[in-house]
Order: sequence, then structure tokens, then C-alpha cells
Amino acid sequence: MNISQAVAFRILELCKERGITVNKLSTISAVTQSTVNDIVNNKSKNIGISTIKKLCDGLEISITDFFNTSYFKNLEQEIC
Repeated sequence: MNISQAVAFRILELCKERGITVNKLSTISAVTQSTVNDIVNNKSKNIGISTIKKLCDGLEISITDFFNTSYFKNLEQEIC
């Protein structure tokens, strides 16, 4: 799993936990629906930390909580 996939999985997981759609997340986070869709569909490879912070704000979690999961703890080094 790469970082983009981990971010996508985490967003989908958090939406499911809260019973909201990706569209609803985009609305409450003030992030465009196309941006969120690109992230969860792995079309966006360089997701900015400011975008993740906005999503966290919409989800009412800290950025630390967002990254505190096995998805990120088990990532292998990516060499581009």
C-alpha cells in the first residue's frame, strides 16, 4: 500500500464510521467534491497536508488521529 491508498482508505473508513458520504465530507470540510473524489479514487497522488487538515477539521478529528492507524504505521518507503 502506498501513501495515497492509505489516505483514501482512511477517509473512507472515517466516513463510514460517521455515516456520511464523501460528498457530505467535502461539504463540511470546504474541500471541493472533485478533490475528495480524486483522493478516494486514487487519482490524486500528491495530496497536500492542508487538504488533509481541512478534511480532519470537517471530521472533527486531529491530524494526529487521522494518521494514527496501521495504514500509516506499516507503509514502506516510496522511492520515486
